[in-house]
Amino acid sequence: MKQVIFAVVFGLCAVSTMPAFAKANCKAYPKAEWMKEADAKAKIEAQGYTISKFKVDGNCYEIYGRNKAGKKVEIYYDAKTLEPVKSEIEK
Repeated sequence: MKQVIFAVVFGLCAVSTMPAFAKANCKAYPKAEWMKEADAKAKIEAQGYTISKFKVDGNCYEIYGRNKAGKKVEIYYDAKTLEPVKSEIEK
């Protein structure tokens, strides 16, 4: 029984320490109007970002990576215009 309680408490502690970062609310466009993923990656990297993970999240492109200063970033982009919609930068 103690093991079960420990596992539950440990799990709750692990979840509570995770950063709360709600999804971005990107405008919905037909997929045919979205910027191609390869073009989006190239444009983001040209701005000085290093991308470690690039994915589609709802109607947004989302990256995890680092900025020019080497700080971790999580940025949501409009999939058509590639304008940043929401971002979080390591302090």
